[in-house]
Amino acid sequence: MITNQHQQAGLGTAGQEVPRAAAGDDARPMAARLTTEQVWHQIAEASFAVIGYVTPAGEPRSSGVVYKSIRRRLYVAVPPDSWKARHIAASRRVAVTVPVRRGGILSLLAPIPPATISFHGAAIVHPAGSPKVRPLLKELGALIPVERWTSACIIEILPEGAFLTYGLGVPLRRLRDPAAARARVSVTQEGKT
Repeated sequence: MITNQHQQAGLGTAGQEVPRAAAGDDARPMAARLTTEQVWHQIAEASFAVIGYVTPAGEPRSSGVVYKSIRRRLYVAVPPDSWKARHIAASRRVAVTVPVRRGGILSLLAPIPPATISFHGAAIVHPAGSPKVRPLLKELGALIPVERWTSACIIEILPEGAFLTYGLGVPLRRLRDPAAARARVSVTQEGKT
């Protein structure tokens, strides 16, 4: 369902054509300037995200998390009795926003907002000590200290659909133009999963 605010903001839904870029960009679709690989690279370089989920009572929640990206999935370690573990296990759905630092040295002098990568996805909460994630523990490295390998739940997030980005791959001066600053990029390359 598209709300009136979504229509006014010009946000697309699955299956709609990607918005056109601003004048001066050869009228290419916005997503043409970003590739799936470029977005995944930015996700792999970052380590912090905000995840949104719904409680069993239907109340929205969001939490900041530290994650690790491995083979196009995000992994988050949480205590088994945490709200995140309980609520995400119940709904198995999340929304994720990854802030991407930008501005270089200029960001030390002026408040420059981060670029963002947002998406929705399926989430699997693996219980502590799960044999399914045991092979990944070494790859998860500093995310989970060795002493917590047997006690932490691992949330596995599988992005779906499209990445919605803002400010990624655009010069700072173009951030004032929402049509130029946003893009919609498929989570998977055509023909790949």
